[in-house]
Amino acid sequence: MPDLVAYVDGGSLGNPGPSGIGVVIDGGDDGPVRIAKWIGHQDNNVAEYVALLEALQYAVTLKAKTLHVFSDSQVVVRQMRGEYVCRSPRLYSLHWTCRKLARDLTFSISHVPREDNSEANRLAHSAVRKRK
Repeated sequence: MPDLVAYVDGGSLGNPGPSGIGVVIDGGDDGPVRIAKWIGHQDNNVAEYVALLEALQYAVTLKAKTLHVFSDSQVVVRQMRGEYVCRSPRLYSLHWTCRKLARDLTFSISHVPREDNSEANRLAHSAVRKRK
């Protein structure tokens, strides 16, 4: 299985509010995969973690060896790198699950400016708009 690259984003209208995720995964045999999902009434950080979780689950299901993620969420990137401790009760289980899945891969995550994550952002917002 080739190396996968994912751009992930989560967002909500209001914080908390109606929320969606957007994920773009490239490197698979079938070309880029785009995921847009409604995730209910959440806050921005939960939505960001759910987007990361979606990318990790996809990579593990495909039995990928490597996944590199790009996210515009400083919180998610720094917590996943171990630079920040996750103390939030509402994020802890998502963080723990993401870390557990990441152990099955050669995993890395990098921060990108929002403008460099525009497709994932567009998918997240389209999921919210379609559901609303």
